[in-house]
Amino acid sequence: MKKILAKMDEYKEKIISIRRHIHMYPDLSGEEKPTRDYVKDILESNGIKTKTFKDNYALVSEIITDEKKPFLAFRADMDALPIQEENHVSYASKKKGVMHACGHDAHTAILTGVMLFLNEIKENLNINIRGVFQHKEEVFEGGSSDLIKVGVLENVKEIYGLHMYPYLKTGEIGYKYGEMMASADMFEIEIFGKSAHGARPHEGVDAILTASMAVNSINHIVSRRIDPLHPAVISFGTIEGGKAPNIICDHVKLSGTVRTLNDKVRSDIKKMTEDAVSGIAKSMGAEYKFHYYYGNSELINTKECVDKIINNAKMLGIKPVDLVQPVMGGEDFAEYLKVVKGAYFRLGCCSKIKDTCYPQHHPKFNIDEDSLLLGAKILASLALDEK
Repeated sequence: MKKILAKMDEYKEKIISIRRHIHMYPDLSGEEKPTRDYVKDILESNGIKTKTFKDNYALVSEIITDEKKPFLAFRADMDALPIQEENHVSYASKKKGVMHACGHDAHTAILTGVMLFLNEIKENLNINIRGVFQHKEEVFEGGSSDLIKVGVLENVKEIYGLHMYPYLKTGEIGYKYGEMMASADMFEIEIFGKSAHGARPHEGVDAILTASMAVNSINHIVSRRIDPLHPAVISFGTIEGGKAPNIICDHVKLSGTVRTLNDKVRSDIKKMTEDAVSGIAKSMGAEYKFHYYYGNSELINTKECVDKIINNAKMLGIKPVDLVQPVMGGEDFAEYLKVVKGAYFRLGCCSKIKDTCYPQHHPKFNIDEDSLLLGAKILASLALDEK
């Protein structure tokens, strides 16, 4: 296998070139058509079949070696973020206020390179390959569920994904058995009070005071009502209300997010949050509305698939690093893993010499492009590993 994978060195500059083009022309979530069409043209010009969809800008490509065999699937996300880039590089974003600050340009370039390489050496494959270029990863509703509904996991044996990781050096990958990332939900609360003059508060129902009491109560749920052995996070992100400093506010709207690593805790927090709002609103004479939206599930890797990633990384001279603890960030790759076996891993891209150690979602986020070929080789090795 190592001899075959050595041929992939010839693809390094191609992958870098693809990444730089996508970085220069980033597309926000739900607007990925230019990126999709760019990748589509590359794949189809090399004889790889692709499929697009009426309701989104995702792209699926396939390499068929035997119609009777299952697929090994790889996923890359394509969307960028509403951030103004501060990197002074030749391939900096040409779209004001939009940049690839999370590495999705790299993910897409890696998978494009992998598909090109595997198509060239497909006589060495014992399984079919499906490349899933996903839309809308950066937004709450996520794009993975859309693709599951249209059948991207049909006849898929396993699915793999990677993510650039500036907390590891180039030449390292991060792995985690079992739970790797949290579920990510969102809630909205509306408090309805009664307006009055600020000098006569007893004639009104103060929605701001009611909301502040609700925020305080909800922020005690994790510390006092959830088992400390089960990580959970509740964070408020927005609060809106009030018309003037001398008017008792009659309406406040709040929103926030909930992150958990346990389905029971996830369900309990939903109920506890509404109970807190309900009790305080009643005690203050206010009314309320509570909306809870379930986002992606917790990301749970399959052990045997993590083992494959580790073994192939070692074979390639790449250092596997046990991440030990899960993180409370969300990732909609989790939805694929609820349906089929698979695993997600981190690809180190930090080089202090090249100044590529800024965190994701930072305006100076960038990657060491030497990491691109390493990630591509790991994915290609997983395909060649199938007997």
